[in-house]
Amino acid sequence: MDIHRTFGDVVFWEDGRLRHAGRIDMTRTALEGFGKILLASDEVVVEATANSMAVSRVLAPFVARVIIANPLQVKAIAQAHVKTDKIDAGTLASLQAAGYLPQIWTPETERQRRMVARRYQVVRHRTRLKNEVHSILHAHLIPKCPHADLFNGRGRAWLAAQPLPDDERAAIDRHVRELDRVAEDLALLDREIAQDAIDDSAVNRLMTITGVNLAVAAGIMAAIGDISRFNSPQKLVSYFGLNPRVRQSGLGAAHHDRISKVGRSHARAMLVEAAWAAAKAAGPLHAFFVRIRARRGHQIAAVAVARKLTVLCWHLLTKHEDYLWARPALVANKTRAMQLQAGHPQQKGNRRGPAYAYNSKALRDREMVIAARAERNYEQFVSQWKARRPSSLLKNPLATEGA
Repeated sequence: MDIHRTFGDVVFWEDGRLRHAGRIDMTRTALEGFGKILLASDEVVVEATANSMAVSRVLAPFVARVIIANPLQVKAIAQAHVKTDKIDAGTLASLQAAGYLPQIWTPETERQRRMVARRYQVVRHRTRLKNEVHSILHAHLIPKCPHADLFNGRGRAWLAAQPLPDDERAAIDRHVRELDRVAEDLALLDREIAQDAIDDSAVNRLMTITGVNLAVAAGIMAAIGDISRFNSPQKLVSYFGLNPRVRQSGLGAAHHDRISKVGRSHARAMLVEAAWAAAKAAGPLHAFFVRIRARRGHQIAAVAVARKLTVLCWHLLTKHEDYLWARPALVANKTRAMQLQAGHPQQKGNRRGPAYAYNSKALRDREMVIAARAERNYEQFVSQWKARRPSSLLKNPLATEGA
């Protein structure tokens, strides 16, 4: 089936021949009627689109299985100069019959993926609103707000006192009201995500990594699903699109380009966000960031840390271990924040709670000393590395002579 928003084109593959069966509407009633004419031994193939999961759920009870094909790899295999819905549906059927159809993994974490994607969109909308307010202030030569946050109580009081034209003042008031509404939506989404993740051992394990909070850990796990799908950390890096493109032909050296950005874009953005947070805290990840930044700059260093975090996530999830350089007070604070976010009651009184250590500066400083020691150990370790010539030069004598 080559499916669109409102209809799908159907082609049957029978005894080595293709038979066009016409179009069906993309409604539950029409799909159920179509499913009733199929055999229990049939297989249905569709491309991954926005509504392919819904089509799969409706047709799955009527057939042996529903296969969702990877559209990028299908296009790489079957390039046609004549392209119609009928031809596309026939291509899917022929590739499946020949055993060459590249299919995608059907996620068991579909609900979690929708939740974290919606949260990401809400956060982006909130950022756009804040940027619009800042641009209005910049356009009227108003200096930077002296308070840490322009949109907290003190910041808003300062904002209200600034001299602005009436239309600009009305625009800022609209943006501030919209920010309050978006904050309510974000709080509801955060509560649902926390309630789903509070008993998830994998999410709690990823939160032991410095820079990874609940939103990032939940987003990563929603994208990964089952870690056993990836037999190496490089597979997971490639799944998130954090691997560099490589171009090599003949005896020439391999050229590494920018990252591929093929795969889960939302999870990749969350990992880069976590990389910036990890780069600011003492520890081996900060030393790694500084080392790459000295040679390649801030942006490339942040992406390199995101790739390092991906490899680290694979090892933690595969070996069922927590991060070696986790800061217990910080992890306890993250866990308690997740519990409160999920709606757990506050525990007020004289008894110290699990996150007490994070509120004690002496205990926090003690953990920071340990993290700083780990950072120095990493720096001493990499200082002993020696640059090697590319292996392609060693294998290619002509390239060696030219050098």
